[in-house]
Amino acid sequence: MYFCSMNKIRLPAEWEKQALIQIAFPSEQSDWIDYWHSVIPCYIQIIKTISSYQPLLIVCDNEEAVKHLLLDIDLTNIYIIQLPINDTWARDHGAITIESENGFQFYDFMFNGWGLKFAADKDNLITNGLWENGIYNCDKLIIPDLVLEGGSIESDGNGVLMTSTNCLLSPNRNPHLSKQQIEEKLFSLFNLKKIIWLEHGHLIGDDTDAHIDTLARFCDEKTIAYVQCTDIDEVHYTSLKKMEDELKNLRTIDNEPYQLIPLPMADALFAPDDNRRLPATYANFLILNDVVLMPTYHVEQDDEALTQLQKAFPNKKVEGIDCAALLLQHGSLHCISMQYPEGSINFEVLKNKK
Repeated sequence: MYFCSMNKIRLPAEWEKQALIQIAFPSEQSDWIDYWHSVIPCYIQIIKTISSYQPLLIVCDNEEAVKHLLLDIDLTNIYIIQLPINDTWARDHGAITIESENGFQFYDFMFNGWGLKFAADKDNLITNGLWENGIYNCDKLIIPDLVLEGGSIESDGNGVLMTSTNCLLSPNRNPHLSKQQIEEKLFSLFNLKKIIWLEHGHLIGDDTDAHIDTLARFCDEKTIAYVQCTDIDEVHYTSLKKMEDELKNLRTIDNEPYQLIPLPMADALFAPDDNRRLPATYANFLILNDVVLMPTYHVEQDDEALTQLQKAFPNKKVEGIDCAALLLQHGSLHCISMQYPEGSINFEVLKNKK
């Protein structure tokens, strides 16, 4: 097990210059098989869109099958690595990149299927598999003694980390650690100045125990976009209103209130097979180098959400992308993706594997 001994480290923000985006393509051995005809067109469109802007790394369990599905897409900006996978939530099993005085390092946190809810034995090995393939620009992986998913933390790039108590303190992740002990680990691992703990906010149908990327997101060091519920008859109203109140009371490192950008609560959506409520959220957007991709769900609030999110990113185009199919497995766009900062990826190795 490797531990980080660097003093000058930093967790970059998502809006900083990126090398590529990583996703995992659905496997016919996964639960996606029940929704295959819905999710494959969705993934193909996401792949086409992301790769039109910047490089994309696809991890899959059958490279030839994926290439066949992508016959009509320009593969110039696409790299495919075949590794065993359980599912497709790259945000949570992907490496978390930190910047150090010596370049970049990669944290391979333990991933246990969001608190032992789902199998994760193969997904938990993907980061190590990519490192063994020479994809990362580093000599070794750092393996912290902590269960943690990328979707559970938000960084402003300047030492402030935002998370939720429901997720990081859930009993099936790190039951042997107190809140104070988890805080100490996070401060050390990311060289933090401050941790923002949100105690309220959740979405029915969310398997992650309230990942922060379903609720509230940093857009820059002084701006947070968040899910707002204004319908007092909506089941989420009380929890999201309390979260909104928490956000209004937050202060930046400079002791100023954050600029808050409310995103509308999407109309209730339900699965066609068993009528379960699906966790539709516009907070699950993905920041790229030149654009921000926001999930849309074929509901009335899509346009309003795009308008609101554009306010948070005045220097980037905000583009909607249909992610309704992703909800069938209780996630959305940010959940299936992981960004890597510019300079952190070995493109020569990737090009040689084409």
